[in-house]
Amino acid sequence: MPPASPIAVVGAGTLGRRLALMFANGGAEVRITDPVPDQVTEALEFVSAHAPNAPGRVVAVPSLKDAVRGAWLAVEAVPERLELKRQVFAELDRLTDHDIVLASNSSSFPTSRMISGLDFPERVLNTHFYLPPLINAVEVMSSGRTSRAVLDSVLGALPEFGFTPVEVRAESTGFIYNRIWAAVKRESLAVVAEGVATPAEVDLLYRMVVGVSTGPFRVMDQVGLDVALDIENGYAAEREGLPEGPRALLREYVERGFLGVKSGRGFYDDYREDS
Repeated sequence: MPPASPIAVVGAGTLGRRLALMFANGGAEVRITDPVPDQVTEALEFVSAHAPNAPGRVVAVPSLKDAVRGAWLAVEAVPERLELKRQVFAELDRLTDHDIVLASNSSSFPTSRMISGLDFPERVLNTHFYLPPLINAVEVMSSGRTSRAVLDSVLGALPEFGFTPVEVRAESTGFIYNRIWAAVKRESLAVVAEGVATPAEVDLLYRMVVGVSTGPFRVMDQVGLDVALDIENGYAAEREGLPEGPRALLREYVERGFLGVKSGRGFYDDYREDS
């Protein structure tokens, strides 16, 4: 299907709304759906504020069935919980024609763990987006059963929407960059959990030494501390022996409602409502 055909985004949270913005900027009709109506409303407001003159458009649809009708691509952007993602893909497989590409935006789970029982697993793959439009890299990974034609189609289409795709050439939990980033993030959390430094001090040193504009704690606030905790829990379930301290620190913030930019406060408390 050509990239001009509709694209369904399943989940209107931090990543879902950013994907909708990018696809609309590339000229697509984007259908976004979420079981929480306020999330959809906020997603539409986000796109309107950041891309008021986009050549495409973003429309809210009430159901998954309406979202995928006539689409060439459906991207799930639901919370990082494996059973939830399995349920979404089972429903997508049931509702869609077999030639619609089904993509997971999971940052830690390979799609091989989501396709059990699907009738058409060859059209399912990972598209791990980062934080568009700030970071437009996307890692594309086969489930192990994804057809080469589907992989090539997605790799070829993503640049039309401003993304830079990189193929992950063997199945890898955490993909490429996130395996490197997980070590940095986990050790940064450990440093703070042990009282060695504050989040701001870690970020300052990281920016100065690495030569980047944003440190680990500011990045976690942008992604969402609840998302960061889900990811860490996923790694811990798969990799025995990971330290508890980093997850305990994230859990403390999440339980207090400090989720980062989307709640107005995370490790930092200087976020504006329109961030």
